[in-house]
Amino acid sequence: MADAGVFVTDAQILKRCGANVSATVSGAGWFDTIIPDIEAFINSAARYNFSDVYATLNVDARGLLTDTAACLAAIEGINYDMSGYTSRREAQAMIDVLRDRALSIISILRDKKTQDFINGA
Repeated sequence: MADAGVFVTDAQILKRCGANVSATVSGAGWFDTIIPDIEAFINSAARYNFSDVYATLNVDARGLLTDTAACLAAIEGINYDMSGYTSRREAQAMIDVLRDRALSIISILRDKKTQDFINGA
């Protein structure tokens, strides 16, 4: 099944999940149902519909969107099944790093002073 989103692929998400991600989560298509929701969250949090203009954005802005979506989806995957990680502490540490990264990028995307950059000017 093809990836359901615009911003991110399963492979990009699994990279953020780390080597110990469970087989259930790493299975093909697991993220397809949550990617559209994550992209909607990013659009809402940034107060800008990046999905509609994604193809016209510069490569830097697309990179920010990919990184944010991958981090948020990886958090969902880790929360869904932590069985592959050596401990709950390891899984939680990964979630903390991913959350902090996603939140910092969302704050950049929300900042209207960066609108020219985001729009490729």
